[in-house]
Amino acid sequence: MDYIMSTPGKAILHGEHAVVHGKVALAVSLNLRTYLRLKATTTGKVCINLPNIDTFFCWDLSELKQFISSSHGNKEEVTRLNHQLVNRLREFIGVTNGNLDTSTMATLAFLYIYLSLFGSGELPSLMVSVWSELPTGAGLGSSAAYTVCLAAALLCASGAIPSPLKEWDHIARWCQEDLELINSWAFQGEIIIHGNPSGVDNAVGTWGGMLRFLAGKIIPLSRVPLLRILLTNTKIPRSTKVLVARVKDKINKFPSIMTPVLESVDAISCTCEKVLSEMTCEPITGEHYNILEELIDINQHHLNVMGVGHPALDTLCRVTLARGLHSKLTGAGGGGCGITLLRPENDEKAAQEGPFGVQLRLCHWLKETNSLIIQSTVQDLRDCGFDCWETSIGGPGVQQHTPVSVKKEVLEILNQY
Repeated sequence: MDYIMSTPGKAILHGEHAVVHGKVALAVSLNLRTYLRLKATTTGKVCINLPNIDTFFCWDLSELKQFISSSHGNKEEVTRLNHQLVNRLREFIGVTNGNLDTSTMATLAFLYIYLSLFGSGELPSLMVSVWSELPTGAGLGSSAAYTVCLAAALLCASGAIPSPLKEWDHIARWCQEDLELINSWAFQGEIIIHGNPSGVDNAVGTWGGMLRFLAGKIIPLSRVPLLRILLTNTKIPRSTKVLVARVKDKINKFPSIMTPVLESVDAISCTCEKVLSEMTCEPITGEHYNILEELIDINQHHLNVMGVGHPALDTLCRVTLARGLHSKLTGAGGGGCGITLLRPENDEKAAQEGPFGVQLRLCHWLKETNSLIIQSTVQDLRDCGFDCWETSIGGPGVQQHTPVSVKKEVLEILNQY
């Protein structure tokens, strides 16, 4: 038994903060991925290796058997979180009140899902290793990417869902029913880590593409184009809670001013969704990109009006605009991360492409985009002290891989354990 899974991160394209007040938000998959390898062993131990956060644990199976009576034992059905099991596991790994660091929460989520899925039978001896391209704590869905990978791998290992890989496949995804089960177990992990998550991050990790989020309802959108972006981490720490409260205070203070701003952000999300939908079923033109860029600029101004901007984000927008590129913050703001849309270099070729060639044409554009502009922009942003990645949004959700389909550098890390 040897499984390799990967899950994308998440970015908010439009609608951050407005979504808290009943408006539409668009969440997209971010193709910086988290990779997990699960291997059966004969050591009589279960081990978790998380080198990104310097976390390595092994437990004898004999130590874990005490939890079998507390676990679910019904892997095909996810009920509410088993608080008794969570509390016993907290005690087992030495969680003291208030000790909610990333390492502890990741370990707790792993043990909970492992024991819940295998608790009705014999506990298997396993080695689980995880490596992520996502920075942690940056609002990019790193914890959800981790729990989705965990859920997919442990569900396969327990026999609750089949491996989707056929003998000729190198990458494969599950059917809708199996994805729903993966998403449900991943959400349990997110509850353990975050307490009261929205479910958006794990849904993006599971289904990929783009999701529409409105009043607690999450709707995956069937087809979206793959768009290239720069993702920039300003590395400015911020508190989502404080920023959400700041927006609420401003709305209460200036309702007649701020309500139209929220309505405008809602319209931006809906217009963007319409444009992206058009780009999958008709020839893509430069005008599509013009509209996407204008929406990015307008939304960024609105976010500044809401009070969630930051001088570092202003610098990001200024530096990229000097190169003809358009940026906005993504997530809570107040620092954190921003996204910059990269358009194709040759709009004329886009107009010649029919509906069924959209994805191919986008892939062709990846090579045609002016790499010198991108390289110089990335360097400018790094000179500002920011981290910057060239990546894409709108790609696939959780996948199973054969080793040959995994990046060499990632496989080397996973193979160390």
